[in-house]
Amino acid sequence: MEEKRKSKRIGLDCKLVLKRLDREDAGAAREVSVHVLDVSKTGIGFECPEKLSIGGVYECYLTIWTKETIHSFVQVVRALKKDDRSFYGGIFIGMSETDINRINIYSEFSEVSFNEK
Repeated sequence: MEEKRKSKRIGLDCKLVLKRLDREDAGAAREVSVHVLDVSKTGIGFECPEKLSIGGVYECYLTIWTKETIHSFVQVVRALKKDDRSFYGGIFIGMSETDINRINIYSEFSEVSFNEK
């Protein structure tokens, strides 16, 4: 997959609510845990056991390193299927400036800690 990241990525826990928010015929909502590969202040890369649509907007609950949960929405912009696994890239929609800064601060802290080792 071509690198399109604008910000440094970090790994965290995440759950998606699988109910398309950009369509009226979305069906019933159900929650699914996804494996977060990386996250930045602008987006998220993750593996999901369910098929998601490019352009689809999904509700997201991201648990950060302080064990607090950030509520946001993710629009899927990339998808890659490798063997039996599906990988997605998405951008955050509607994330508050405070939550963006929390991710950014941790990202900067992690980079400094990593470089000191």
